[in-house]
Amino acid sequence: MASPTPAPVKKVPIHLQSAQNRLYIKRGHVVNHDGMQQADVYIEDGTVRYVGSGADFVVPGGCRTIDATGKLVMPGGIDPHTHFQLEFGGTVSVDDFYKGTKAAVAGGTTTILDFVLPKKGESLLEAYDAWRARADPKVVCDYGLHVGITWWSKSVRDEMRILCQERGVNSFKCFMAYKGLYQLNDSELYEVFETCKELGAVAMVHAENGDIIAKNVTKLLTEGVTGPEGHELSRSEEVEAEATNRACVIAHQAHCPLYVVHVMSKSAGIEVARARRRYNGTGIFGETLAAALGTDGTHYYDKCWHHAAAHVLSPPLRPDPTTPEFLMKLLAQ
Repeated sequence: MASPTPAPVKKVPIHLQSAQNRLYIKRGHVVNHDGMQQADVYIEDGTVRYVGSGADFVVPGGCRTIDATGKLVMPGGIDPHTHFQLEFGGTVSVDDFYKGTKAAVAGGTTTILDFVLPKKGESLLEAYDAWRARADPKVVCDYGLHVGITWWSKSVRDEMRILCQERGVNSFKCFMAYKGLYQLNDSELYEVFETCKELGAVAMVHAENGDIIAKNVTKLLTEGVTGPEGHELSRSEEVEAEATNRACVIAHQAHCPLYVVHVMSKSAGIEVARARRRYNGTGIFGETLAAALGTDGTHYYDKCWHHAAAHVLSPPLRPDPTTPEFLMKLLAQ
């Protein structure tokens, strides 16, 4: 029997290939981190090749052109803190790497950074490979991975080195919360920070006092508090602020750059600002979340349980309704 005739290969004409690989954006208002200007932008093979006056640039033939008159032209955004397909507390985050990155691109975010979170005792390298296996077939934008240091030993230190030197990882996240699961003690934090300094990596920290939280959870459950409001009651502002200050001090002692993730309260924000002033603005960085700037923790007391529960995150949103404006002004300084 004769083999079936293969389907014809559909070839893209050369002039259309050029149009796909070359883009010229003219007369736009270009916005960068250091300023704004009226300029034209030429992009080839996904790389910005020219930003400047159209009078000084010869547009190549076969180039797709967009007239951006009256519009802002901005670089793609970077979201440094996502959790796609994360298994935690018997649940899995609703967005996988396809849905999450598709939504990112739709909103103008072209790079995301997710977190590898090894189980206690699990090899960092094996966990990293598992996250890559989840993400690689699904992502539709650029992505990178932070790696969580959820336990500490010499093997973890050795694997941090391999991740930096061979896998391109340059940031490691520690937890001061989640007692019995991810939490590291101060001595372990110091050793992680020292290792990050040695490797030229950035240390990241979830700053909440896990020991106090564990005690408060026990008290609240004994008192019969089981609703969403109990989450914020177990981890008040000062619990976040204390850990934030402690993390900054330990990082400074280790001479290690520190990135404090999801700063959610006035008190913690003040501690980050104080540390930056104390250390002359070097080495300490704070991150907050869109939720912290767009809503507040008064929703934990909503009569609708589902509405209240939808606002639960750690550290929690704060019930002080002036927190979003305060954090916004603090970040602008």
